[in-house]
Amino acid sequence: MADTRSPEVRRRIMQAVRTRDTGPEMIVRRLLHFLGFRYRLHRKSLPGSPDIVFPSRKRIVLVHGCYWHGHGCPKGRLPKSRLDYWRAKIESNRRRDRRNIRSLRRLGWAVLVVWQCETHDARLLQRRLLRFLGESQQNRSTRRTA
Repeated sequence: MADTRSPEVRRRIMQAVRTRDTGPEMIVRRLLHFLGFRYRLHRKSLPGSPDIVFPSRKRIVLVHGCYWHGHGCPKGRLPKSRLDYWRAKIESNRRRDRRNIRSLRRLGWAVLVVWQCETHDARLLQRRLLRFLGESQQNRSTRRTA
């Protein structure tokens, strides 16, 4: 199937796609801040410039868009046009993600991937983040709930 948009329109659409401060990333960051966590963003000194870094805990949270990172949910479906191009592009992104996660783990970092589709259930996301960040049961009871 041919692309239904002109090259100029397609170029403008693609230029508008953000790599940082995306909607799903902002949801995770706001929740973490609400829970009292402080973190660093996009550390260039680490492989892949991770989204959210907790240096003292040696923990990293990566927030992946389902489409761009090839998740198996409905949001991760490939488009109907230019299938060869998009299949190769998304697979390349997935290989890069695996390589970066492996590198981070070799450096001693624990990594949690949060998918875009997982940001819609705040309570479940909160539980996952608290568990990953190693909050004890006592500390959890003093933290706010979303």
